[in-house]
Amino acid sequence: MKTLIVYAHPEPRSLNGSLKDLAVSTLQAAGHEVRVSDLYAMNWKAVVDAADFGGYATSPLRVTPSSGRAYDAGALTPEVRAEQEKLLWADTVIFQFPLWWYTMPAILKGWVDRVFSFHFAYGVGVHDETRYGERFGEGTLLGRRALLSVTIGGPESQYTDRGINGPIEDLLFPIHHGILYYPGLEVLPPFVLYRADRISGDEFADVAKRWQERLLTLETTPPIAFRRQNSGDYEIPSLRLREGLEAPGRSGFDLHVRAG
Repeated sequence: MKTLIVYAHPEPRSLNGSLKDLAVSTLQAAGHEVRVSDLYAMNWKAVVDAADFGGYATSPLRVTPSSGRAYDAGALTPEVRAEQEKLLWADTVIFQFPLWWYTMPAILKGWVDRVFSFHFAYGVGVHDETRYGERFGEGTLLGRRALLSVTIGGPESQYTDRGINGPIEDLLFPIHHGILYYPGLEVLPPFVLYRADRISGDEFADVAKRWQERLLTLETTPPIAFRRQNSGDYEIPSLRLREGLEAPGRSGFDLHVRAG
């Protein structure tokens, strides 16, 4: 297995840094190839601008067509092309980050904004009366798996159906479904650590064991059963779920996951 770890934390000695290092050592010891994109160490530029597209940038700047033109010409900035090549190389992509303000750190969102370019991660495939492009279960990254490894400061009780922050599955849905599943990645259930700032050295031994168990079962863990866009579950072009397909008691984000 070839694994890319996209790591976003400014402190190498952090819990996130330890989890990243453990992932590298565990996977390599099991015979897998591992590459790491350490975004802070790379001084990753977190904003999209005309410099990403060189001479293919429109004026005034329109990001989507500029991105597609530059991608088609192989003219995206070198660091963006390098990350796209890593994604195409990988069988599995692990995203290691802390949950900040209910989402990923800005530097990681900037990685997505720049690397998931037009004609690479979106704007792919044919749009007609039966298909709405290749996305949500299809696309460039089809056949690869993705896993979020997320640390959270608060206790687990606050991230449940009755918790003040809402269910963790709902908070991660925009990342799971809207960023990862969109270009075709199969999304595995996340590895979430709560009360991250309060984990003691003794407690980390148990955390490490659980993390290693997840890492060594990446190839066999069933992915979240998101509905495929072009499988017939959605009306086209409205992309509304067809009536009668929802399981009893399901609503909201849960509608887009197949029951059972």
